[in-house]
Amino acid sequence: MIKQIAAAAILALGASLPMAANADVNLTAAGSTALLPLVKESAQSYQEKHPDVKISVSGGGSYVGIAQAMSKAVDIGDSDVIAAGNSGLKDHKVAVVAFAVIANPDSGVTALTQKQISGIFAGKITNWKDVGGKDAAIVPINRPRSSGTRAVFTMTMMGASKVSESSLVEDSSGTVVKTVGSTPGSISYVALAYTKAAPVTIIKVNGVDPSDDNIRTGKYPIWSYEHMFTHAGSPKEAEDFINYVASNKETLEKLGYLEVASMKISEQNR
Repeated sequence: MIKQIAAAAILALGASLPMAANADVNLTAAGSTALLPLVKESAQSYQEKHPDVKISVSGGGSYVGIAQAMSKAVDIGDSDVIAAGNSGLKDHKVAVVAFAVIANPDSGVTALTQKQISGIFAGKITNWKDVGGKDAAIVPINRPRSSGTRAVFTMTMMGASKVSESSLVEDSSGTVVKTVGSTPGSISYVALAYTKAAPVTIIKVNGVDPSDDNIRTGKYPIWSYEHMFTHAGSPKEAEDFINYVASNKETLEKLGYLEVASMKISEQNR
């Protein structure tokens, strides 16, 4: 607004101003906290290369990202899950992320079956000794309904069982890792990217760890594509930034994500 007033004043005095080569563009992205580290770091490096573009990035959860993109409250909605139905959004798959089941190290457990994991989060298994650990209460930490991480976990791990709503709930991936690391007996699930150097035990699922090869071949079950959704009113710079996120192999690998093209399997509902 100040620039517009100044320009009008100069023109009124008979002066002329050269047209700016590029007008400033402000992009907004919100949603998945599993995707947040990649989007935040990519936004920083993208802005260094494109100083005319400013990018504001926030979390809130996958379903929040989808809803805000649909309502055009943000230019980009970040999500771990597809936008079902007639959303009117354009889907850009930018990466693949694995989700780790994590436990406080004092549990005494390093591996669980899918049936055991389902039983824990359904509230049917309540003591670590019942799954090969120490005699201590299990403290499940769940994610809110707005979480794409919860949606992926439910789809891949819970089967016909429902997640118990009586467990503790944390809405941020970073907070989940900190809480599990400091709470005896606790267990939760979080994007693998958040577990680097974290004081938690990454649980093998059905004897399989979340290595890159196991994720690419589908041997490790808890993974999803990471989506960045745009709407009809999103500026073209939004897609330019999204392409940058998806093609920045160095950042993807550093933060623990996989390239979509590297997958040896394909899923339509993730």
